[in-house]
Amino acid sequence: MRPQLHKLPIESDASFLFKVLELDHFANPWHFHKEYELVLIDKSRGTRFIGDNVSHFEDGDLCLIGSNIPHLYRNNEEYYSRKSTAAARSIFVHFTKDFLGSQFFDLPEMKLVSKMLERSSLALEVQGKTKKYVVSRLQEMINEKSPQRLISLLEILMRMSGSNDLKPLLSSGFSASTTGDSEKINKVFEFIMKNYTEEIYIQDIASKLNMSVAAFSRYFKHHTRKTFSDYVTEIRIGHACRMLMENNYSISEISYHSGFDNLSNFYRHFKKITGIIPKEYRGRFLKTID
Repeated sequence: MRPQLHKLPIESDASFLFKVLELDHFANPWHFHKEYELVLIDKSRGTRFIGDNVSHFEDGDLCLIGSNIPHLYRNNEEYYSRKSTAAARSIFVHFTKDFLGSQFFDLPEMKLVSKMLERSSLALEVQGKTKKYVVSRLQEMINEKSPQRLISLLEILMRMSGSNDLKPLLSSGFSASTTGDSEKINKVFEFIMKNYTEEIYIQDIASKLNMSVAAFSRYFKHHTRKTFSDYVTEIRIGHACRMLMENNYSISEISYHSGFDNLSNFYRHFKKITGIIPKEYRGRFLKTID
């Protein structure tokens, strides 16, 4: 079974897909599609898995995901409670390289856009003033008719293509792989997200998949380009970063609630991944919101 191929239906009066999705929580599994995807997380929080990148997302998260890159957005645990009042809302656009004709993006006027689409093979996070502009235009597109939406999409792509606010998310050696068993890798991600605050043994998840530890290690690295241990550590540090921004816990409490067995181990991994120590991370964040 290959990773799930998703292709949402395009309406008869449009050449690309524009959709607003409102749910209790995001439900798509680890999947890919041939279309480029410009996706705005309008309202929601959780962890995003895009290729070999894993990071926190929240309201306003905006990415351009290239063709055939496996990805999924998973909400924080509170979204899955029966008593939860949380909601997940996204706005996204799916389009192919030839949605306006096989040679449209080869036109001289589209040179920068074509280069940006090539760069999206590493997935691009949109930041700064460009993000503010694109979010505003996507919101406007909700009430536009198909002809105006087409013009709006082209204006968005042209604005993005000339911007320095696009940050590649994937490692330079990443190559989109659409082979493998998506059901298995979804089980792995689900297991990690439910258990990362506790001790996780690779033997446990390997046995759940009826695999040896060595076979599972190879399988996991094939799909994520990272070791199982490094991947879990990144999830834990991402959780710690969210707790530091909330400023409700001491650093030692955050270390414990993020699944680390001792404070020195937490500090070592935190600095390795973020480049700074937890106290400095919290200080920088609080300074930005003063």
